[in-house]
Amino acid sequence: QVQLVESGGGSVQAGGSLRLSCVASVYTAGYCMAWFRQAPGKEREGVAFMYPIGSTNYADSVKGRFTISRDNIKNTLYLQMNSLKPEDTAMYYCAAVGGGHCYSDPLLFDAWGQGTQVTVSS
Repeated sequence: QVQLVESGGGSVQAGGSLRLSCVASVYTAGYCMAWFRQAPGKEREGVAFMYPIGSTNYADSVKGRFTISRDNIKNTLYLQMNSLKPEDTAMYYCAAVGGGHCYSDPLLFDAWGQGTQVTVSS
């Protein structure tokens, strides 16, 4: 069972930056790793995905502003968030799924962190 622990959330003003980290309890190079977010009253949405082969995919709302990366030696996934907007305010979750595939549906991920709050003020 993969355990994930996020950190790095906080409160920033619009235009600011944050870097989220997610430390995994196992070697995750063969996993699909992703960042999801959920704002109050809204569904959980995928923000950024890193496939086992290293390719990435982003939600249209964050393209050009967010960058997902991983350090396989440290078993750590990152999300660099730049040019933050108030609409980026949400709880951010790290997620993982094995098996060599990657999905946009959060129901198909079988490991989740506890979440880290990001608040962007205007």
